[in-house]
Amino acid sequence: MAKRTKKVGPAGRFQSRYGVKARTQLRNVELAQREKHICPSCGYKKVRRVSTSIWQCRKCNIKFAGGAYLPKTESGQNIEKILKGEIASTQATPKIQEEKKEVEKK
Repeated sequence: MAKRTKKVGPAGRFQSRYGVKARTQLRNVELAQREKHICPSCGYKKVRRVSTSIWQCRKCNIKFAGGAYLPKTESGQNIEKILKGEIASTQATPKIQEEKKEVEKK
């Protein structure tokens, strides 16, 4: 039997509605959301989504809050890097520095 939804995968349930771009974006989000992720506690690839922003490891049974579609968001990863000292906070926020200079001028 042939695959029916080669381009859009699980978004094939929408058939021809909403356009190819929207269905492709939905496919990428849903596939990333449904795969197993690495646990921040035990390091195994056993984390599954319980509900919106709630993630649970099936090995160590830890529950934690994360992003709506991924356990770690891009902004959350940047904050962790700043806290670890991998990047300086001044490099991470050039807009804040500009705003401080404008406030000092006034």
